[in-house]
This record gives sequence, C-alpha cells and structure tokens, in this order.
Amino acid sequence: MCQICRTAHQIPHAALDCCLCGAPRTQAAFARIEADLNRRMMLGGVAAVVGLYAGFGLASKPARAQTPGRPLLLTNLRYFNGHDLDLIQGHDILVEGGRITTLPPVGQGPAQAERIDCGGRAVIPGLIDAHWHSTLVAVTQLQAMSADIGFVHLMAGREAGATLMRGFTTVRDTGGPAFGLKLAIDRGVLPGPRILASGAMLSQTSGHGDFRMTSELPRADGDLSYAERAGVVAIADGRAEVLRRTREQLMKGASQIKIMAGGGVTSLYDPLESLQFTEDEMRAAVEAAADWGTYVCAHVYTPKGIQRAVRAGVKSIEHGQLADLETVRMMRDAGAWWSIQPFLADEDSNPKSDPRQQAKADEVASGTVRAFEIGRAEGVNMAFGTDILMNPAGAQSQGRQLAKLTRFMAPLEALRMATGAAGDLLAMSGERMGYEGRLGVIAEGAMADLLVVEGDPEAGL
Repeated sequence: MCQICRTAHQIPHAALDCCLCGAPRTQAAFARIEADLNRRMMLGGVAAVVGLYAGFGLASKPARAQTPGRPLLLTNLRYFNGHDLDLIQGHDILVEGGRITTLPPVGQGPAQAERIDCGGRAVIPGLIDAHWHSTLVAVTQLQAMSADIGFVHLMAGREAGATLMRGFTTVRDTGGPAFGLKLAIDRGVLPGPRILASGAMLSQTSGHGDFRMTSELPRADGDLSYAERAGVVAIADGRAEVLRRTREQLMKGASQIKIMAGGGVTSLYDPLESLQFTEDEMRAAVEAAADWGTYVCAHVYTPKGIQRAVRAGVKSIEHGQLADLETVRMMRDAGAWWSIQPFLADEDSNPKSDPRQQAKADEVASGTVRAFEIGRAEGVNMAFGTDILMNPAGAQSQGRQLAKLTRFMAPLEALRMATGAAGDLLAMSGERMGYEGRLGVIAEGAMADLLVVEGDPEAGL
C-alpha cells in the first residue's frame, strides 16, 4: 500500500482496501512513466551519461539525467571531440536541454549546475552505426520474410533498447520498415537510438532486394510480395516506378533513400558482379531525393557498379569492398562517402546456410583489408557501419566490430569513423534528418549524446 492510499485508508468510512497501486490502469501509467524516464536518461531531452564498459561505478545508477531546469556540468574528465585525434583536457562539459551549451575551462562552470564527477575518465560522443537495419537485426531471414510483421516489430523494439545500451545513440537505418519504431523512440514510448530511416530498399526485378522465389514468377502488375507489403523492399523497374517508390519513402519520412546498385550476398539469384538499375533509373531516385533536400545511398560491391552509382549522383556507397584504385579515386573526387563494414569472414559474420551465399560472402571478405587500406590512403570520406542482418545472435557484436577497425588504423581514428565522420555523413540529410543539432561530436550546440568510458580510447577500443 502506498503512502497516499494509506492516508486514504485512515479516513473514516473509507473502503477497507482502497490502494490502487496494483490496478491495471495504475500499472500502465507506471510503465509509461518508466519508459519516459528511461528515454530521458538515455537519449533525448537530457544528457545521457552511459558507462560503456563494466565497472563504470560513477554512482549507484547506470545513467544520470539532469534535474529539470538545472544545467548539468560534467567535470574531472578528458574528452574526444569526434574529429581531432587526441583527448582534450582542461575543460568541463555543460549541458542544458539536451544540448552541449559550452565547454568551460575547469572550475568556471555555473555554480548552480548539477555536477557529475567523471573521475578522470574519458568522455566520447555517442556512437553512430551508419549501416544498421533496426527491424531486420533481431530476426532470422525466414522470420523476416514470412513471420507475422507484428512479431518482427516487437523484436525490433526490444533490440532498440539493447542497441542504445551498447553505446550506439544514433543509427542510420539502411532499409526496412523502421518508421514506426523511430516514432515510438522519439516519443519516449521505447528506449532506443535516434533513427535516420531509409524505409523500403529500392530494388530492380531480380536485384538484391528481390527475395521472391522463382516459382512466384512472372509478376503481374500490382502483385506485391510479402517483403514489399511489409515495407522491407520496393521493387521498381524503369524511371517512372523508381520515382514513385522513392517519393513514397520520402512521404513516409525517409531521411535518405537506399537503392540496390549491384549483386548481394544474402540474395540467391543475383550474381555479385551484376549491375542493377540503369544509370537513368538511379538518377531518377537521386533527383527525387534531391528535390526533398536529401541524398541516395547505394548497396554495391564492385568497381563497375560503384562507378555507375557515382556517375548517377549517389552520395554514399554502402560496402564497396571490391573497389579498385580507379574507383576509389572516383569516389574521392566526387565527394562521395564510403560507408564500410569490417566483413572479415570471422565469427561475427552474418550466418549463411546456402553455399551460394557463403561463396559470395567469402569473395566480399577477401577485399575488406585492401578496401580499408586504399580508402584511407586516397583520402575518401569513410564512416563506420556494421550491417548486422537477420542475425539475432550477432547483434551483441556491434561494439566489437568497431574495435576491429584498430587492425587498420589508430583507435581514435576508428572512433572518429563512428562519431564525427559518421555525423557528417548523416548531416547530408539536411532537414530530412529529423533531429536538430549536430551528432557525433562534443562541441557547443551539439546534441548531448555522451558516453563516459573506462580505459584509454587513445590506446584501444
């Protein structure tokens, strides 16, 4: 019995047991309040201060939210600003209303601020996964393509909270029906990262996004597959259809558009080297996206496919592990981004049950090391992503996959790919990004998505 109900119980003639704490409506209200508080502590209108590793121990609670109306001052820290490859000392971090308002010299923060002593630890921006599939991570391929869509969304909701607790405060969703999940997170219904959704992935017939079986062919006009009805993919052939499907995703709230420009690993029928969408079809998507102030990203691995996409105006190449030097220089000169993943044919690879899929995965992995090397050497804009896909057991490897980048570069350079660099990539969405303030950096005016971490990020991740 709560104190209020106890008081009411003492009133003469009161009901014998007037406590309503266990009533369904009361419990539902508690759940809403708890969800809102979790959201406020982790992401959104207040500063998030998350222990990224075990043994964080700043206080008895794993997260702290600023007291309403009071600024929050993080003290006794070193911080990585998301771009410069060193840790900065001699400053505190002042947060108000979910934004970093200033970085005052030590001891010069406002006296009225609530203070958090970081104990000399490092503070880094919230991590960004630039190639994530929010609704397709926590389910198998069979479930994604055949299970009741409600199950898929419920699994995605649970995974969103786990994603956030791994330190990833923002994800660029590169395909799938993530609009509802994004809305629930933004409204505080569920804890989860900020989501920049692409909506359905655009694919040509027989392309990487065409998951129909050959027994379902030929296709009649207006006949949509399950994956299309669920919003996972949108099959489009010809300029007119590409325009329509692109505009549909923008109407739903897409931050950017995702197209399939070449063969894939998961899809059974398209060769890895196949070119998908004509240049004119790609331009249709690029033009429609540009009309809404945003851009197109393209799944593609091979030189010819990448070159066609870049000529068509695509601004972000997803994967690209088989790119050659000429293609990499073309990307650089066009100012295109390379959203690349550490596909290494190791224990964290997405599972493949079909030998055709495994053969294609091995071919992609064979180019990963060289792709990182020439991308860095040629000065291409590069951002980190994982592309954990239809792999429930693999979701927990998200942070570990970021740490793998230290095989190719210094730890802070790897961290930059998942913070400041990724934030610059996301900013290309302009007003379609859906969030005000910079992401992936510790700077005045930036969103206060912050991680306080054990260890030394200069030495290892």
